[in-house]
Amino acid sequence: MQKETTVVTVISKISDRPVNLDAALVVIYGLDLGRKFDLTRAETLIGRSSKSDIQIDQESVSRSHAAIANTREGVRIRDAGSTNGTFVNDELVEGERELRNGDLVKIGRTIFKYIAGGNIEAAYHDEIYRLTTMDGLTQIYNRRYFDEQLDREISRSRRYERVLSLVLLDIDHFKKVNDKFGHLAGDSVLKQLASTVRTRIRREDVFARYGGEEFAILLPEVALPGAKQLAEKVRRLVEKQRFEFDRQAIPVTVSLGVAVLEPRHREPGDLVRAADEKLFEAKTAGRNRVVS
Repeated sequence: MQKETTVVTVISKISDRPVNLDAALVVIYGLDLGRKFDLTRAETLIGRSSKSDIQIDQESVSRSHAAIANTREGVRIRDAGSTNGTFVNDELVEGERELRNGDLVKIGRTIFKYIAGGNIEAAYHDEIYRLTTMDGLTQIYNRRYFDEQLDREISRSRRYERVLSLVLLDIDHFKKVNDKFGHLAGDSVLKQLASTVRTRIRREDVFARYGGEEFAILLPEVALPGAKQLAEKVRRLVEKQRFEFDRQAIPVTVSLGVAVLEPRHREPGDLVRAADEKLFEAKTAGRNRVVS
């Protein structure tokens, strides 16, 4: 009788393959806007070098800037000794830091959003839609969304005979901020200003980055005196706010132009031009003031 044998397979090593395969970075501000980078490797290198898994060809990015490890313990990011640092939710990464769904990762002037979970493709498409309405740097509405809401609010204002005001504000001497402190500092000022102003507007108002260092606040059912009062509050708030980057204080003021929708404004652009003319007057009169 043939002797039975038992085959025993010895697992000598558990696979090092990352557990969290549903993890990715999506560019929400910078070059390649909307591009998704899957984090399926054990380690993903980020930097300016062409050998990086995620290459960011910007002067503010070091050749070897950061690395993301995908392990059983989670997805973790570390700075690779970069010149300008790696930030998660505006906090400098020191050592390693675990990434959580929705975290904002800033490397140089590029901002990524970290997405993870069971249905990553749905999350990615949601983020792409969000990018059509939001400014990736300041996390307020963008020009496209503002233009859509301007059309809607003007139609509503005329249909129901309700007042509509617009405030345009521009950072004074912003080019000098970039020239003296660098573009990373300029980006930081834009973010801080947006965060500061957002605390002073109503839910129904539309606060948007209109372009560069210019912002717009659309005020439904607010007459000219109320709009001017809000603009003055914003001006004082910014003037008193301490803006700083890399432990350096940056003096910031804004000029503001205020206009109200009038019968002679036939197109949405007419209201914008009216506010822009007042903004120009504020700047030529010496800046750091409101003109209506």
